[in-house]
Amino acid sequence: MSGCNGRWFDDPGRAGSTRASPPGRVDGSPPFSAEVAVTQLKPFYQQVQAHYDLSNDFFALFLDPSMTYSCAYFDPPDLTLEQAQRAKIDLALGKCDLKPGQRLLDIGCGWGSTIRRAVEGYGVRAVGLTLSERQAALARERLADLGHRIEVRLQGWEEFDEPVDRIVSIGAFEHFREERYTAFFAKCHRLLPADGRMLLHSIVKPSLEEINAKGLEITHEDVLFNKFILKAIFPGGQLRPVATVRQYAEAAGFRVTRVHPLSTNYARTLEAWATNLQSARDRAVALTSEEIYETYMRYLTGCARYFRSGHLDVVQFTCCK
Repeated sequence: MSGCNGRWFDDPGRAGSTRASPPGRVDGSPPFSAEVAVTQLKPFYQQVQAHYDLSNDFFALFLDPSMTYSCAYFDPPDLTLEQAQRAKIDLALGKCDLKPGQRLLDIGCGWGSTIRRAVEGYGVRAVGLTLSERQAALARERLADLGHRIEVRLQGWEEFDEPVDRIVSIGAFEHFREERYTAFFAKCHRLLPADGRMLLHSIVKPSLEEINAKGLEITHEDVLFNKFILKAIFPGGQLRPVATVRQYAEAAGFRVTRVHPLSTNYARTLEAWATNLQSARDRAVALTSEEIYETYMRYLTGCARYFRSGHLDVVQFTCCK
């Protein structure tokens, strides 16, 4: 929340309105054409690679063996991190109503854990998109045993234009910009068949009304942490409230049939990652530097506090045609 206007993980240099803009408009600008977006928008390769191309070996130090870099789902609460990541993936894929032989698109596939589970556990064919060169290279290596049933592309959703049966996107929407939401949801709606579904898993921020209702305080320390995240961790990142995301999805023709908050599950995930990274401190410093190690420890422990306090949440949106 950048200052008292309620912004959170929102690049001041490229930020849109802090309240929900009408679908197709950004801060009172002319209607944004999804058709124009399909042909003219370019993915944010540089911003995404600034984070995810750091070092595959570095991320492996604190992630679980599947290298799933998103909120885990600790249900039941005694699950290990690896088990909780599998539970989260199954939670997401279960909402997609997958059927054997269908084609699944994973927007922001990371190192491939979700599409591996989809192919092995649900019998689908899958294509995963990532903007990270290092992620794509390692994902292809890790998924090579699945052959033609799975494909990883160094490609953004803006560049993808093939029909699919289902879409899943976990932890990528935070890197999009509100001025692209209209184009994103329109593209996804168009790629899906009449019975298509999309599961969108994203961090969200509270609206100004929710901030007031919850009595959340926004301190100078919060402002500084927000600036730190945008500069050192997720340049170009942007979060929006649940109502805003839902508004854009419905404007594209989707029915949002469920909004499932995972809340403190992400706090537990971040705390587990921080513990793992701290235990591997010497190796982390050798792979990167003392500065990067300290930066990531600050990021992981700091974000965990905000998910526990209610300043941040993570939500799964089930979007049906």
